[in-house]
Amino acid sequence: MTWETVIGLEIHVQLNTQSKIFSGASTAFGAEPNAHASVVECALPGVLPVMNREVVEKAIKLGLALDAKINRKNVFNRKNYFYPDLPKGYQISQLDLPIVEHGKLEIVVGDEVKTINVTRAHMEEDAGKSVHEGLNGATGIDLNRAGTPLLEVVSEPEMRSAAEAVAYAKALHGLVTWLDICDGNMAEGSFRVDANVSVHPKGQAEFGTRREIKNLNSFRFLEQAINYEVEAQIEILEDGGKVQQATMLFDPEKGETRVMRLKEDAHDYRYFPDPDLLPVIISDGQMQKAKDEMPELPKEMAARFVADYGVSEYDARLLTASRVQAAYFEEAAKASGQGKLVANWMNGELAAALHKTELGLPESPITAPRLAELVGKIADGTLSSKLAKKAFEAMWAEPEASIAQIIEKHGLQQITDTGAIEAMVDEVLANNAKAVEQFKSGNDKALNAIVGQVMKASRGKANPAQVQELVRAKLQ
Repeated sequence: MTWETVIGLEIHVQLNTQSKIFSGASTAFGAEPNAHASVVECALPGVLPVMNREVVEKAIKLGLALDAKINRKNVFNRKNYFYPDLPKGYQISQLDLPIVEHGKLEIVVGDEVKTINVTRAHMEEDAGKSVHEGLNGATGIDLNRAGTPLLEVVSEPEMRSAAEAVAYAKALHGLVTWLDICDGNMAEGSFRVDANVSVHPKGQAEFGTRREIKNLNSFRFLEQAINYEVEAQIEILEDGGKVQQATMLFDPEKGETRVMRLKEDAHDYRYFPDPDLLPVIISDGQMQKAKDEMPELPKEMAARFVADYGVSEYDARLLTASRVQAAYFEEAAKASGQGKLVANWMNGELAAALHKTELGLPESPITAPRLAELVGKIADGTLSSKLAKKAFEAMWAEPEASIAQIIEKHGLQQITDTGAIEAMVDEVLANNAKAVEQFKSGNDKALNAIVGQVMKASRGKANPAQVQELVRAKLQ
């Protein structure tokens, strides 16, 4: 039997505000346990929550970027459940009136472009954290994270593979960091993914029973968890069993999911409007302010890069993966006037060097102005592509040196003097009579061999186009 996978994602985006959603306590990561736990997070009697205006402003920006409906009236609800890291006994969230509804996000998987609909994004507070390490078998509670503002972004179940789910998660991660509403640090919990996964026979209209894999904090774990869960559910069904709705955890060391608890439904949480918080009404002024502060979005910028700099749509998507990457490209492209060459080098040699050294683009020893200099020397014929790669390696190792100093120090000047190249061509032709005869007999591959010998004689410094032109002229 052929099975179809259905995946929907719920992604918790931690907003990068300085203070928490309902108190003035700091959201800074890494403090001593409970150093940022105010009386609000500790749920002391008589305390009242006060809404953080910046949370609403950042939520509006995400709604605009997703081309979504932004609800002007927002109501907060209490989601009731008991857990040690939730002193109030409830989480403040949104149920019936989320701030964002009916958005969409474009993803690219291979050569296919697909639009995933976003059901909703609602504001809520994060819970605290249970700490088990170093307490001699006891469990400690750290409330530093409690009250940190979150946007929970819920997709429609429209993804059909782990690859599509990862592409969607990466696209949303790129968008929230682009908008500067989240730092995107997955290791610190700023961007956490819950994956709802089910399978059913292909062609069947009704979806299968879903299981939710909680708190995936890397794209690799997301892919591994979904692939394992899909195979596990198929095995259950093919053995004649039934998949139970459940909350799952992913064990990255074993590479497998396991049941944490049977899944609750919304009615189990006994939602009701929070009596301590008035509805939040978004004014026309707040909407206009958010629109005025919106940056150029990745899709719009990619289209502009294609039009203004002549790069391919594929390269434009890569270049707009982050604002840092896009700014680097535009600075180098403007300085050199060579958009296509800059894109090729950024997506090729530079990307490979950064990956090899595990550096981010801001730490690259080759800055945008330096790459522009290198590309300029390729464009004006000073450097061949082969010599340019040597120059790039030298620039990486010598971050203070200019391209002119690199070329002079390492003897990388391309030979463009026709007389000098012609002399090398004559010598190679005289010493390769067999290759000359093969070319004259109709073997075009022999030309490449002759050109290769001339390039070898010049130590790679001769202009390849001039070499080929001279060789052809002399053999005709």
